[in-house]
Amino acid sequence: MNIYAIRAIYWHELARFFRTLFQSIASPVLSTSLYFIVFGAAIGSRMDDMNGVSYGAFIVPGLIMLSILTESISNASFGIYLPRYTGTIYEVLSAPISAFEIVIGYVGAAATKSIILGTIILITSRIFVDYTIAHPLVMIAFLILTSVTFSLFGFIIGLWADGFEKLQVIPLMIITPLTFLGGSFYSIDMLPEFWQKVSLFNPVVYLISGFRWSFFEKADVSIGASLGLTFLFFAICMTIVWWIFRTGYKIKA
Repeated sequence: MNIYAIRAIYWHELARFFRTLFQSIASPVLSTSLYFIVFGAAIGSRMDDMNGVSYGAFIVPGLIMLSILTESISNASFGIYLPRYTGTIYEVLSAPISAFEIVIGYVGAAATKSIILGTIILITSRIFVDYTIAHPLVMIAFLILTSVTFSLFGFIIGLWADGFEKLQVIPLMIITPLTFLGGSFYSIDMLPEFWQKVSLFNPVVYLISGFRWSFFEKADVSIGASLGLTFLFFAICMTIVWWIFRTGYKIKA
């Protein structure tokens, strides 16, 4: 394995992240803080506890997952699309580096950015609400797995898109609505029975539910189902990436 090539791609992507630190960190943290002020303080103070957890603490995992999903996709898709747009992707493809090593470099950098952001939001949330993490190791594992999986998904979007507009279509039109409807701010047990069953077809429900379980040991679906679905989506993304590099789709053409 070409460690030097992986490290070059990885640090090049992280360098771009730190050059735009205000946009990359300050903006999402500010948005999340506003969520805590509005939902946690203004609305949460007037709501009953959610399964024995204060509403302000209850939404912490959902807000972190909301940020991780959107940022993972955005960072990974833009990270690989920009070299395609400028033509520098051909320099990477002609270098003595395998497709697997290219994916590790780009996806690893995007996942690292998301993990950093999620950690900062987790720390920031302590300013607004008090919470405990029942299973910190599970929480860290879920944080890393989700970041890597959706960075892979964003990598696929970056390879598929043939314009800057397409980079935003799936995150804005599909991922964000699914996240808001996936239990970020509520438990699906609050919904009528019919809509509870419909919500189970939303994959984001399993991500948020599993992540929330690591905090409070309370979830809408079992932790096993959450982890299983996440691993399944990871395997699907890996298969698609393998096919893209094998066929040269949107890369060599």
